[in-house]
Amino acid sequence: MSIYAIIETGGEQLRVEPGRFYDICHFASLKPNFLDSNTKILIYRVLMIRHKSIINIGHPWLKGAIIKGRILHSHLENKITVYKMNSKKKTRRKFGHRQSSARFVVDSIYLNGKNLI
Repeated sequence: MSIYAIIETGGEQLRVEPGRFYDICHFASLKPNFLDSNTKILIYRVLMIRHKSIINIGHPWLKGAIIKGRILHSHLENKITVYKMNSKKKTRRKFGHRQSSARFVVDSIYLNGKNLI
């Protein structure tokens, strides 16, 4: 691909391209009930943008770089079962966890007010 960006969201770094969708564990300070479908989002934590052969690297983030996208839907991940057992004490504990996540699609990448698509 000729254009992509590396963003930081949900405690991880992602390589994103326009027109593709990605799953994120959580967006900063957004609750799952606010993540309706077609909710517009702006991501300002852009670490790097590559456009054709030009690479822009931020320190730590690029100033004037915005990733525009929208939420497709929010959902729960598969359940993770945790089982703890102490063999000599005869104690057992079993519990599970489901992480809420959201699927979003990247619409466009902006750098200094110009659309790079």
